[in-house]
Amino acid sequence: MTKAFISGCAGLRFTAEETAFFTREDPWGLILFRRNCDHPEQVAALVEDFRAAVGRQNAPVLIDQEGGRVMRLRPPHWPSFPPQKLFGDLYRADPGRGKEAAWLGARLIAHELLSLGINVDCLPLLDVGQPGMVDAIGDRAYGNEPDMVAKLGKETCEGLLAGGVLPVFKHLPGHGRATVDSHLELPRVDAPREELDAIDFAPFKALSSYPMAMTAHLLFTVIDPKAPATQSRVIIDSIIRGQMGFDGVLMSDDINMKALGGDIRERSAATFAAGCDLVLHCNGELDQMEAVAEVAPDLAGMSRLRCERALGWLKAPDPAFDAGAAWARFRTLTESLV
Repeated sequence: MTKAFISGCAGLRFTAEETAFFTREDPWGLILFRRNCDHPEQVAALVEDFRAAVGRQNAPVLIDQEGGRVMRLRPPHWPSFPPQKLFGDLYRADPGRGKEAAWLGARLIAHELLSLGINVDCLPLLDVGQPGMVDAIGDRAYGNEPDMVAKLGKETCEGLLAGGVLPVFKHLPGHGRATVDSHLELPRVDAPREELDAIDFAPFKALSSYPMAMTAHLLFTVIDPKAPATQSRVIIDSIIRGQMGFDGVLMSDDINMKALGGDIRERSAATFAAGCDLVLHCNGELDQMEAVAEVAPDLAGMSRLRCERALGWLKAPDPAFDAGAAWARFRTLTESLV
């Protein structure tokens, strides 16, 4: 029975112990990082090995291929993409140009991913930039205007889907007010509810019909002063599922980040108890992977239905897509700012 978690792995190929783990525990998906990506043939083989181990040919394989600082696939084997802020800069000068560039960038990313068998990209960021925003977000965000963020996020989702790749929008319910890095400590957001509703939450509500999203490890004191969003039943039920109307797959951000307290088992249990469908564990350390698997439930009920619905969004790309022409157009649109 498939379990409700997504796992990383240690290196370029599975060890015998990792293969046995994946076969035995059957996580819903695998996520890849720079340490897992050397050249195209190697990545494609790793993807195939995962699907063989879990016995599901459509098993999700995820990656963070955003552009800019966050690119797991890099030159010389893969093309470089700009940070998402570039599309916001373009949009402010010419909205049509910004939207076309965002769609094309995502479509070209999907073209690279699908050639390797990767079918989920953790993109777009719908975090609305705010003064003092932590550099960990920085130019990964489109900008500071909620309507622009929503429109560019939609183009990115549609570009990925056109290329046969599922988008995962992030970080619910908004990471733009974080002034410290959640990889290192728990950010605290003290903004009033009216501001959060009007600014931070708005892009997520606008794109709530898309099939997958990722939480943020942030403490929103006006809503739940005790638990970060990933582990807050109040935020997941009343804000994400309620106010935003999101009924897709809700996955956590990496539970190994230092914003969360407790050991890996405790973090996983609290994340599931709050209402996340899937726990994400990234570092590829087998002892921690086993701890997550011990806590993770079988994928069942609404969580299973949401995951099945998400995979139903995957469609084969248009065979007439011309990557060369798309790159030429993309460079024309972005050359003044790259």
